[in-house]
Amino acid sequence: MIKKLIATAAAISFAASTALAADKVKIGVITTLTTPAAVLGKEQMMGMELALEHMGGKMAGLPVELVAEDDGFKPEGGKQAADKLTKQDKVDFVTGIIWSHVLLASRKAVLDSGAFLIGANAGHSSMAGKKCHQNFFSTSWQNDTVPMALGEVLNQRGVKSLYVMAPNYAAGKDMVAGVERTFKGEIKGKDFTKWGKDAQLDFSAELAKAKASGAEGIFVFYPGKAGGAFIKQYQQAGLTGQLPLYTVFTVDGISLPKFQAANMEGVIGALDTMQWSPDLDNPANKKFVADFLAKYDRYPSFYAAQAYDAINLINSGVAAVNGNLDDKDGLRTALAKADYQSVRGDYTYGNNHFPVQDFYLREAVKGEDGKWVQKVVSKVYDDLVDPFAAECQM
Repeated sequence: MIKKLIATAAAISFAASTALAADKVKIGVITTLTTPAAVLGKEQMMGMELALEHMGGKMAGLPVELVAEDDGFKPEGGKQAADKLTKQDKVDFVTGIIWSHVLLASRKAVLDSGAFLIGANAGHSSMAGKKCHQNFFSTSWQNDTVPMALGEVLNQRGVKSLYVMAPNYAAGKDMVAGVERTFKGEIKGKDFTKWGKDAQLDFSAELAKAKASGAEGIFVFYPGKAGGAFIKQYQQAGLTGQLPLYTVFTVDGISLPKFQAANMEGVIGALDTMQWSPDLDNPANKKFVADFLAKYDRYPSFYAAQAYDAINLINSGVAAVNGNLDDKDGLRTALAKADYQSVRGDYTYGNNHFPVQDFYLREAVKGEDGKWVQKVVSKVYDDLVDPFAAECQM
């Protein structure tokens, strides 16, 4: 009789916990909300909040709660945030994560908890390969693929030599490896500069080396504040027109209004590659861009676009299981279908849960509305599969 009572009590307890879990969808966000890099984290939050606004704050009829934690631009901050979100807040999903070193530090805590990890920016090579996981999905890209597309552009344009600069951390190394993977010309020189809380912001010595190298172009990866500092110094060094600038993650919807306000004309004409652009002609993107522009009086960046997609991907999974968040297999199957209206247009998931998607060459231009913006010049790749998918054993 005692055993029966205990079993009954356990069953009631389990049923109660399941019922409570179904009261809302809890989404944890790990992003950068302090330090100068906070501008990127806030951009992610803007994208997520706009997505929730568009769906009325509910998924499958359940209210959605966003719980945001600051990683402080540090791997240990990301790990602490992951522990809090999974152990204390008991979230169903974790998303955000701008930085690759933060992703690597926080991934285990999230995935070991049973929560789904939806990467909305960082795409370190190991996550696409040997550390792939059934509950990790990306709405951005594997790091190498963006500069791989740029390397192909350089080949198409007949560029024979390049000077390369990037910050010395996980993503910086991935970016350089990516462009080297496809670029057929000569690398005349390479600099990995200090990164982190006291990141190097004076690039005069490196720019002098780049100019003296005789390279036909310069490739840089400098997100956030470092990107603005680099562009300003590039222009001041008189390299506009002398050493064509090719970038990834340096010129975007966050930085362009600042460059415009500072009258930094040297950025006009800068080329980059990306899987998304504000002018992509599909209904989801038109609505996203128009509403973001109306709300914030500037065009969104890819950080906001990928975060917007992350929320919509989660929504597609929750809807598919009718809000039954205990149905992990059903959620996983639904997420793998990428069955939602992405702002980039249709894409599929590879075996490693990274997008198989198109990439575009974009140019910074003066828009018809007077705002500086990036527009598609041409498509570089159709349905690109990242180079680490073959290492994923899922």
